[in-house]
Amino acid sequence: MSDFGVPEPANLSDLSGSELSGDGPVAETSVRLALPAEANAIGEIQVAAWRSSYAGLLPAEVLADLDPAQFAAQWRAALLSPGEARNRVMVALAGRTPVGFAAITPSDDPDADPRRDAVIAELAVQPEATRAGHGSRLLNAVVDTIRADGFTRVTVWVNSTDDILRAFYTESGWAPDGAHRELDLYGDESVRIKQIRLHADPGPA
Repeated sequence: MSDFGVPEPANLSDLSGSELSGDGPVAETSVRLALPAEANAIGEIQVAAWRSSYAGLLPAEVLADLDPAQFAAQWRAALLSPGEARNRVMVALAGRTPVGFAAITPSDDPDADPRRDAVIAELAVQPEATRAGHGSRLLNAVVDTIRADGFTRVTVWVNSTDDILRAFYTESGWAPDGAHRELDLYGDESVRIKQIRLHADPGPA
């Protein structure tokens, strides 16, 4: 996982309503930049999402052994020690609770130009929080952010068999660009996962 920087606040919220609490108004749904204190929640979200999306692709014991604390430690380190200025981590919130996150960074694909090409390194929503618009809000925030950062293209790799995730992107205007790859997860050819790359044009800044 790459290091992701925490930039200055941006207007990324997509509000569908608000509720009052002792601390003032709280958006029912929103997207904003992630805080280091949310690393544990991000780790939990990632493991839950991976267990759902990789079920049937990876052995059940491998998925069961995924440790949210290990993921959280990596995210915490990345958020506390920002790398490239255009690395971003955003969280989708239901009230004050993180239910999804997205990480974007300049692309390191062999055919990419990191000055203009961004890649979604991860976009995940808690399985029980899907179909509530959180993924779409995250994706809209990603596009707004990479446009503001001067990127002219954004890509994402999806598993070739994940029809639901591919439809999520294509219904938002993304399209395959012809690139594909196979991941050798253990380095011994025992588990290989085919992926295709989708892309979108964020439009002018």
